[in-house]
Amino acid sequence: MTVTDTPRTGSTLNEAQREAVEHGTGPLLVLAGAGSGKTRVLTSRIARLVQLGMARADQILAVTFTNKAAREMKERVARQLGYEPRGMWLGTFHAIGARIVRSNASLVGRTPSFTIYDESDTLGVVKRLMDRHRISTKTYAPRLVSATISEARNALVSPKEYASLALTPLAKALAPLYAEWDAAFVAANAVSFDDLLWLPVALLTANADARDRLQRQFAHVLVDEYQDTNRAQYELIKLISSGERNVCAVGDDDQAIYGWRGADVRNILDFERDFPAARVVRLEENYRSVPQVLELANVVISENRERRGKTLRATKPAGEQVTLIGALDDRDEAEAILEEVSGRRGRGDISLGDVAVLYRTNAQSRTFEEALRRHGVPYRLVGAVRFYDRREIKDLVSWLRLIANPSDIEALTRAIASPRRGVGEATVELIIAGAREAGISVLDACVNEQVIAGARPVTKKALADFVGIIRRMQVIAADASVDRLLADLVTTIGFVESLRSEPDGDERIENVGEMIRGAAEVVIDEGGEVGLRPLDRFLQQATLAAGVDQMGPDADVITLMTLHTAKGLEFPMVVIAGLEDGLFPLSRSFDDPERLEEERRLLYVGITRAERTLVLTWARSRRRNGELIQSRLSSFITPEAEQLLAVRQTARLRASARALGTQRGMGRPDSWESGSFGADLPRWRPDPKREHALDVEDQSQDTPSFATGERVTHKRFGSGVIEALSGNGRDAKVTVRFDDAEIGTKKLVIAFAGLERGMD
Repeated sequence: MTVTDTPRTGSTLNEAQREAVEHGTGPLLVLAGAGSGKTRVLTSRIARLVQLGMARADQILAVTFTNKAAREMKERVARQLGYEPRGMWLGTFHAIGARIVRSNASLVGRTPSFTIYDESDTLGVVKRLMDRHRISTKTYAPRLVSATISEARNALVSPKEYASLALTPLAKALAPLYAEWDAAFVAANAVSFDDLLWLPVALLTANADARDRLQRQFAHVLVDEYQDTNRAQYELIKLISSGERNVCAVGDDDQAIYGWRGADVRNILDFERDFPAARVVRLEENYRSVPQVLELANVVISENRERRGKTLRATKPAGEQVTLIGALDDRDEAEAILEEVSGRRGRGDISLGDVAVLYRTNAQSRTFEEALRRHGVPYRLVGAVRFYDRREIKDLVSWLRLIANPSDIEALTRAIASPRRGVGEATVELIIAGAREAGISVLDACVNEQVIAGARPVTKKALADFVGIIRRMQVIAADASVDRLLADLVTTIGFVESLRSEPDGDERIENVGEMIRGAAEVVIDEGGEVGLRPLDRFLQQATLAAGVDQMGPDADVITLMTLHTAKGLEFPMVVIAGLEDGLFPLSRSFDDPERLEEERRLLYVGITRAERTLVLTWARSRRRNGELIQSRLSSFITPEAEQLLAVRQTARLRASARALGTQRGMGRPDSWESGSFGADLPRWRPDPKREHALDVEDQSQDTPSFATGERVTHKRFGSGVIEALSGNGRDAKVTVRFDDAEIGTKKLVIAFAGLERGMD
């Protein structure tokens, strides 16, 4: 597996690439097809600007979407120049936003040592606001409230505008909460993840001096993955680049797959409207895939109407035909995929590390995992709980955050209970309220006699000890490296001892050691960021780390992941599973043309991940939500697309077709044309009662999935049977009746339970 879109043809640029790299001044849009070398164009253009003296490094702003992409771009620019350019701003949107806010902290009501709240911290703010306004969490889930405000934030809808537009019961209930949103974060000297975009846009819109300063600083602005920008990101780029108008946007409208989280494909479709007289360059030569894969990709995406239009052309020689396999059910599908991989592996065509199985929803992984376990085939599931989302890591990070920022309310709430020290939730809420009323930090409130006057002596002692630890660590943090600070902290608070009593304590202790080792690698770059101590740098990296950034080194194992997770990656062999109407495309897209086109773009992204071999699969029936549902081949596989495929069926499907008296039973049967094949099959529909399209299949790509009745094994409690499931995402829980009568039935958080499937 590799993560590069660059050509393999040496140092020369093709004609279109050279046109983009050598473009002088003025706006430039580079429509970069999959595998067409967009990263090379970006880095070559940056290097050329510096080499020819068209701009100093500190006059260049380059923005991308992942830390991995930013690191790769920085390394490539350094290699091309022969040295690392100092002062260039190159990073993710949120990292750049954090830098702008930190440089202008006083203008947005913060200090440079503000805290970046992650999702769970922001949920803490939401719950506190809901409690203050007497809104029951049973009426509106805090995650729904948080996601709704996040959408408004990223769409740049102000609290006042939100209130004026509030028509539904949910919106009307949320308007007072949103009105107090900014004040809650200012009081904690914190920003939400969305604020890293909201605040820079608000600042540059309202403050002419700050806007002019940034516009003068950056003579050239380059943006990667422009098709994935949301309203806030789009406005930020416009504000910064409206001076010189030397903006270079690189992207692919055919790979715009994040509309469900606010990205707007119209930003790239309407680029010339925003930047008149822009030059448009199309990169259509593909250096990744064989012609057969690209031919299918071109046919599939041509069905979309909202696109700028381009045709991928292969530079590789002809390869094998794309295969479409029909299976009887999802278990038969998994076995067919394994058989396909095993056969090619036996011939020496591939290794396991060459193979990726991609699917539309995370729930599909369970069947594949079971089959791989049965056959003893090693695999890795990309999208498991991220390192910095693990409970013990978040606990330690909360301590570090409080050391860096004594006003951090959510950090105090978590740190004071990790390990537990006899300070209850009621006391913590008393401290938070007292800090707000007295206008002091929550840390100072812990030892303020007026605030804690009613607390018991033992509680006052515990609070004093807690504050004493934080104060000592603040002194150490002024000069010490983060790994030394962490090691001292872990020892002082007895953190390892507290973990030993837990069922999976050994694994958690290993994670703590890994965190300390990782902290040793933290260094201050030479970018000149304001107020960034080693501790500040570490906390920013820990908060902004993306799931794909945590992927380890390649191993000889099959990779399982969702199609969204696969974007930006490539594999010698790709399997796209579950190509059935209602699953891919998802049923809710049938009534929404824009969403249906995005689903088709997602298939296009999956197809273009394949370098040499592409296999598509579908099943006549599939178990979903505990019910066996009859299926039909995805409407994305049009007759024109099917003509490009080598169509096969499994032995079980052939036998089933014979039993039913049909002749084909695969692909597009004779009865398909008459509309009778699968015509009576129900389509899944979203619940019309939901006020907010917060879809579990989109929002919970990283959560393991289980089913009721499934046998599982726990490291401490042994084997048992799943009786119930509840919750979503990282809050998903499972109720297990264990075989040992003394243990009985227990409710566990799936993300931390470490359950194994079907093992004794």
